[in-house]
Amino acid sequence: MLGGIDNALFLSSFGGFVAVGILIFFLKWAFSSNDKKLIITPISAGKKDEYGLLKALPTPGNYIEAEMALLKLKDSNIKATLTQTLQGPSLMVFERDFSIALAILKS
Repeated sequence: MLGGIDNALFLSSFGGFVAVGILIFFLKWAFSSNDKKLIITPISAGKKDEYGLLKALPTPGNYIEAEMALLKLKDSNIKATLTQTLQGPSLMVFERDFSIALAILKS
């Protein structure tokens, strides 16, 4: 007993300071801006069918026209994204919005 205090309680109170110190070092490493990060994910274009739940709309080959079509879809409250694939720029929408997006783009 240190001065009438239970040693286990006294020493466990410093555990929080140690945990915060470890957390500070981990967060500084994880969100650092230097180029020595442990995890690096390369950004690369894929095929039109490699985008999971998103389905590719028939898009013009011109990036400017694809951007205009994206704005038209967003004005109609359709969630869409424009991405660069190996076949060129492509508009992607969820499958449930695919037929609605086609109708909007044809009008």
